[in-house]
Amino acid sequence: MAKSYEAQVQSPNKIGPGTKIIGNIEATESLRIEGIIEGNIVSKGKVVVGTQGKVKGEVNCLNAEIERVLDGKIMVKELLSLKATSKLLGDIETNKLTIEPGAIFTGKCQMGGINTSESTESVTKK
Repeated sequence: MAKSYEAQVQSPNKIGPGTKIIGNIEATESLRIEGIIEGNIVSKGKVVVGTQGKVKGEVNCLNAEIERVLDGKIMVKELLSLKATSKLLGDIETNKLTIEPGAIFTGKCQMGGINTSESTESVTKK
């Protein structure tokens, strides 16, 4: 008798609208932010700052998608996407970058491979 295996789809951690967190966040999975975060974020997955989200602090992750406001430095190992509704005030370090027309970015951008272990340490020590 053959066994059937279902793929396990893990839903991301979600910080909903109306929620405000002051402090650092470390996650091993993806994170979706629709609320307000004042602190640094380190994730081994994807970080999405949704259409109602706002982050003030440093972000270090595998991939990121910004749909609203990020005020701080962001370090992305693979791909950073700035959507048309995004506003990023801070420096970027990423391997790949997409910017939709209408996105606002004020800061410096460094592209190419980044060493996430060094970046993770600098964020968690602050």
